[in-house]
Amino acid sequence: MKYPSSGSRSSIAYIMPNFRLETNIPKSKITVDFLKQTTALIAKTLGKPESYCVATVIPDLLLVWGGSTDPCGTATLMSIGKLGVEENKKHAAVLYDHIEKNLGIPRNRLYITFIDEDAANVGYNGTTFQQIFGGK
Repeated sequence: MKYPSSGSRSSIAYIMPNFRLETNIPKSKITVDFLKQTTALIAKTLGKPESYCVATVIPDLLLVWGGSTDPCGTATLMSIGKLGVEENKKHAAVLYDHIEKNLGIPRNRLYITFIDEDAANVGYNGTTFQQIFGGK
């Protein structure tokens, strides 16, 4: 795998999206196709190569939202760059549509937290992305 040699924020902005959904939806309703569609979707909305995208669903959790066990969940989208006030509005719209359409979790029963992580705080292949991109 070849990485850009510069340590600038702009050169690493396309690395490391990780989407994690925790839900009370049963495992039987989470398909490999859903996960593949999710990595393609986050790659597109973030403008990053799908080869770096990770999607995880933790199903069958005991979750109660507002006193109800109807479908619900919490999610996190972590990325090095490509997140921010305006970007997150676009990402939220895309993710909520996808999750509601495919899993039946209503928009008002899901929180998504966006985390713009620093390259020094993300490990990969025995080191960190900061070191991979020439940082100290």
